[in-house]
Amino acid sequence: MTTAQELPEAIRIFIDATNRGDTDAFVNAFTDDATLMDWGREFTGHHGVRKWDSTDNIGVRSHFELVDWSAGPDPDTYMVTLKVTGDGYNGTGPMRFELRDGRIADLRIS
Repeated sequence: MTTAQELPEAIRIFIDATNRGDTDAFVNAFTDDATLMDWGREFTGHHGVRKWDSTDNIGVRSHFELVDWSAGPDPDTYMVTLKVTGDGYNGTGPMRFELRDGRIADLRIS
């Protein structure tokens, strides 16, 4: 396992902003045209990310604990395992991040 300090900044912001309840910082970690797929539900752009955040993340007081991460098979992709607690989903699961220009362009939660 690699330490949190070595995570790409956008993913670190994704985790830290969630844990602080900072919606604006959370949304700004994503590109303007980002796609977020959560178990088949698709959210696009900052508006979609903000909506998902309000119903499935900060809006239900989620807290993330980094379990593990590694570089993915493609450039600028990362596989991240987080333990999630809060008033919504609770459990541990993988997330696939694709970054572009230092921000999250695509997030797949499965």
